[in-house]
Parts: sequence; structure tokens; C-alpha cells
Amino acid sequence: MGGFFGAVSKKDCVFDLFFGIDYHSHLGTRRGGMVVLNENGFNRSIHNIENAPFRTKFEKDVLEMKGQMGIGCISDYEPQPLLVRSHHGTYAITTVGKINNIKEIVDELFKNGYSHFLEMSGGDINPTELVASIINQKENLIDGIQYVQELIDGSITLLLLNEKGIYVARDKYGRTPASIGYKEDGSYCVTFESFAYLNLGYKPYKELGPGEICIVSPDGVRQLVGPKDKMRICTFLWVYYGYPSSSYEGLSVEKMRCSCGKYMARRDTVRPDCVAGVPDSGMAHAIGYANESGIPFARPFIKYTPTWPRSFMPTMQEKRNLIAKMKLIPVHDLIEGKRLMLIDDSIVRGTQMRETTEFLYRSGAKEVHIRSACPPLVYGCKYLNFSRTKSEMELITRKTILKLEGNTNPETLKMYVDPDSDKYKTMVEEIRKELHFTSLQFNRLDDLKKACEIDEDKLCTYCWDGNE
Repeated sequence: MGGFFGAVSKKDCVFDLFFGIDYHSHLGTRRGGMVVLNENGFNRSIHNIENAPFRTKFEKDVLEMKGQMGIGCISDYEPQPLLVRSHHGTYAITTVGKINNIKEIVDELFKNGYSHFLEMSGGDINPTELVASIINQKENLIDGIQYVQELIDGSITLLLLNEKGIYVARDKYGRTPASIGYKEDGSYCVTFESFAYLNLGYKPYKELGPGEICIVSPDGVRQLVGPKDKMRICTFLWVYYGYPSSSYEGLSVEKMRCSCGKYMARRDTVRPDCVAGVPDSGMAHAIGYANESGIPFARPFIKYTPTWPRSFMPTMQEKRNLIAKMKLIPVHDLIEGKRLMLIDDSIVRGTQMRETTEFLYRSGAKEVHIRSACPPLVYGCKYLNFSRTKSEMELITRKTILKLEGNTNPETLKMYVDPDSDKYKTMVEEIRKELHFTSLQFNRLDDLKKACEIDEDKLCTYCWDGNE
């Protein structure tokens, strides 16, 4: 995944830029970058943040950078922002999203006379560089940005900085967010996470609609392309990777997660001794469940955050599993002899939850009931890079369906997404036995949609039901 922040001011904007980017550190762990524009041109810095947080790596840069306009990002994949020189002049660009048809676009650009791309380690092309190349096919930036949205299969939300200001363009279906904030002194910011500007003194100005393009400068905000009617915002924003204090489409992450827990509690008949959330993103789901059910909320695990604040780190799966276990410190007198219910945001591979459950049994737990705040993940996301799953067959649901059916054909998968069907119930029971849970239930998709409090036609639910 990734996140971005930009700032414009009639005075220096670097302080706000630095902390605004840092507030997106929960969205990625590999690269951080920031670039500012002043009378001497662009000044950019990119650092590897796999072994140190953003602030630590950029403290020296922020003291040296000066400028009234700047953009930056946290990226879980490619180095960015990039500086690009083209017939549009020089500009900086950063993106969030996923491009599924990179090879087809690159082949077409080569046919049209495009000369080369720089390869990253592993032979991949930087998607942000590809976006810039698409923009440069058109005579002006606005047509170029719209051409990006037309050409790519996937999603792209971007910031582009030149001497005129910051161009912010939300994905054509609004799969990811983009918001603008303002200060009374005439400063503005653009951000992925809406909470990122609150403690910096900004107030909400507007949230861009699907496909909307605006330019933000010290002179104000100007809409260049209006929003489209069709929206498919990622529902997993609320469930998992959005920060609790952020809001999307007027609904806070924390409130939505509490509602998820409430709806799960209404359908449950198990009465454990306590309800616990798996830190961090399972906590609000568990609070909502506890409040609705009357079952006490407890913390049998405490997350150790002083040196391990981010669950995405490191990137190798076997090391991530080890770190995930090391970060959760047990509280034995809240475990021994107890019937526990653990609520997590989702179950992807099931590896960590199985290991956690086995540890709880070894620590004396009588029962371990598991609840997932979202439905079973049957399909890998086609639109965002929020999962490190390299193959859909890594999903515990896919493995289970293959075991039960001998295939995972599209027709077969569709039979397992209806929570009222016998096949769905059989799949859940097989997963429960495989992972050694006392009981297992997933949140229903209809309840998940209700928790989002917006028209369900505006929600992307592809990873659960396969609907495009």
C-alpha cells in the first residue's frame, strides 16, 4: 500500500510536509520520499525506511529543505516521488494504486516510439514512472492525467507538483481517498489520510470525488475536472488499513469498526468470559462487539510498540510471522482458565492466528473462539497493493475450497461466498478445524455493508464476492 501528503503555503511548508507524510507511516515500510519546490528548483530526498521510521531518516533533510510547495509519500513498493522532465516542463509525481496491465502499456509505448524505462531491482518497472510516461503522451497535463485513468487496469490516485501548484487526481472509481485541508492563513494541504492534517492546524476543505482533478496553490483551490458519478471505494479501507481517526466519505474508521463488532455480536450465540481484539486493527471491532453483547472487553495481549510499531515489517513472510509473535506480549492471568474470544480484522493465510491460538491453549486458555470482522477473503485484490499475498492460492479459503472441490474454478468459488449456503458453512468448519479454533465465524457481507453507512453500490467488495 502507500500514502501521500502535499502542502502549499505563502511561507515555508516543509514542517507540515514532513509531519503530514509521517502520519502515513502505517501504510508502508519500504520507501519514504519528499520533494519541495522553491526559487532554485526542486529539492528531493528518498530513503529506505525498512529499518528505521520515516522521521528518523528524514530529520536531516527537513532541516535543509526550503520551499512553499511540496509533496511526499510513504511507499510499500517503489521509490518515489519521481522528478520528471518532459515537454510539460519538470514536475514531481507520486502515486498510490495498482496497475495490472503494465506489460501491455509498456509494449504499446515502445510501438509508439518510447525509448526506455529504468528497471528496479527484480526487473520491475516503477509504476509511478509508467504513469508519468502515459501523462507525457498528451499535449497537456490534464489530458495526460485523464489518459492515465482511461488506460490503466487497476487504480491510480496521484499528486503532481510543478510551479503552478499541486495537481491532485483521485482514481476514476474513487477506490482510494484524496482530501484537501486549509488554514486561515491561506495554506492548503492534500492528503490520503484525512486525519493527517488535523494536528497541523488544517480544517477540512473538501474530499475529492471519483476521477476529480484539482490544482492547489498558495492562491487557492481550483477544480479542473469534476467528479464522476460511479464510485467503488475500497471497503477494506475501513476494515483494515485505514487509520482509526481517518474518515472516508464522511464515516470514520473507528465508528465503522465498532459497528462491525456490533453486527457480529447480534448474530452470535457464544458467551465467552471476555472479548479481545487482535492489536491494532481488531481493537475497535472487539469494542463494538463487547459493547453490544455486554461481554467484558479485555486485553490478554499487549502489543509492544516502542521499537516495533508497524506490522508490515519486515517484508519476508517467515520473518514477519516471527515478528508478529514477538510483538504480542501475553498477560497470563487474563488467559489461564479463560474462555476467550479474539476478533481480528480479517483472516488471510491463517498462519498467525493459528499460532496465536495454539499459544493461548499452551498458556492455559480453556476455549479460543475466533471472529473475523470481514467475510472470508476468496479473491485477491485487483485494484490495490494492500496484501503481500503473491498468489490467491495462499488464501486459506482457496486452499480449503481446493481441498473440498478439487478445483477453484470461477463457478466453484461463487458457491462459497453465500453465508447462508451449506458449502459456505462447510468451508468455515474446515478452516476452523485446520486452524484449531474452538469456534469460527466471519462477519457477513450484508452486515459489513450496513456498517459502512453509504450506498452499497459505491463500495468495492471484490475480495469477498468477486463482483467487479
